[in-house]
Amino acid sequence: MTVHFILEAKGRDVATASPDTALKDIAAQLAERKIGALVIVDGATVKGIVSERDLVRHIADNGSAALEMAVSQCMTSKVISCQPSETIDDVMGKMTAGRFRHLPVIQDGQLAGIISIGDVVKRKIEQTERDAEELKRYIAG
Repeated sequence: MTVHFILEAKGRDVATASPDTALKDIAAQLAERKIGALVIVDGATVKGIVSERDLVRHIADNGSAALEMAVSQCMTSKVISCQPSETIDDVMGKMTAGRFRHLPVIQDGQLAGIISIGDVVKRKIEQTERDAEELKRYIAG
């Protein structure tokens, strides 16, 4: 199963913000949308990604003053991404190695979606259940 398949099922909508957005506004967007990360863009260019964990660390380091700071001071600017052709196993490997839960999808240099660990686990479980059913049918004859 590929990232393309996941995006076709879940959609390609990606919550984004600009690098100068205040962290309090980032926190509000995360809460309002009930998501764990925002991709930071400047026009069509991905500049970074910010997660709930990034926000918590920045507030712990800077206190309440952090909420007025620009997200560019908190975001991860070296973004690890994936392509639609990559498999679930490829994505799981990247997420595990980098210890993160969100992976922007880049296609032809453009932001094409975002995959979360929840998306990957859901599809992996579905795939395992399908494989088990096929095996049962094969054994049953």
